[in-house]
Formats: sequence, C-alpha cells, structure tokens
Amino acid sequence: MEKIEHIGIAVHDLEAANERFGKLLGQSHYKIEEVPSEGVRTSFFKTGESKIELLEATEPSGPIAKFLNKNGEGMHHIAFAVEDIEKEMKRLKAEGFTLINEKPKKGADNKLVAFLHPKSSNGVLIELCQEIIK
Repeated sequence: MEKIEHIGIAVHDLEAANERFGKLLGQSHYKIEEVPSEGVRTSFFKTGESKIELLEATEPSGPIAKFLNKNGEGMHHIAFAVEDIEKEMKRLKAEGFTLINEKPKKGADNKLVAFLHPKSSNGVLIELCQEIIK
C-alpha cells in the first residue's frame, strides 16, 4: 500500500455536493466521470496528495444506491494506491481478508480497482487502486 489514494463519499445529489465540497476545499472538482458498470457518477477533488471522490448513484439497484438507502450520505470507502493490484489482492487474501472482486476491474479516474469486503476490515470498505499505464 503506497498511500491513501482517495476517500469515497456517497451523495444523493452530485451537483449540490460538488458545490458544498468546492466551498469546503476552496477549489472546484477536476473531473466528473460516469462508470456505467457500477451504476455511479463520480466527481474528484484533489487535496494535498490525496483525493476526495463523490459518488452519486445512476442505477437504483447499484452498490451506491443500496448504500445510500441503507446508510444515507457519508463515507463509503477508503482507497489505497498499490503498485501491483493482483499481487496485493493475493497477499491480502492470504492474510485472511475477503475480496469482493476476484479480478481487478476498470474503475474511475484511470484506475484498475478491487474491493475488500467490510466484514473483513472492521466495517470499512477498502478499495485497491492501480494506475492504468497507457
């Protein structure tokens, strides 16, 4: 694990949240991106070496919609940057963590991603992120 890459925050209204976080951080978001496979629209803010990712559901049956229905708005996950996502997934599985994804998949912000089940990490959804090299 190289660093905290970003913190994901589930929101009901991406535009309103962009305005609120823009005021909080004193800057505008740098990117909005939709990830249809996950039923989510995301917005990113850079703060120091880390980022804040706002997540709005686009599909009523998607994971963000389910999270919002169960928990309301708030912190959804912590993402860690890794150099080799497949190697890190194997290491964590061997350490007893439960993987949600058996293989990495394409996520937002030019990343390969995989998630650890929160039941194996003290109730926190953990995302592993590896930059996709073009």
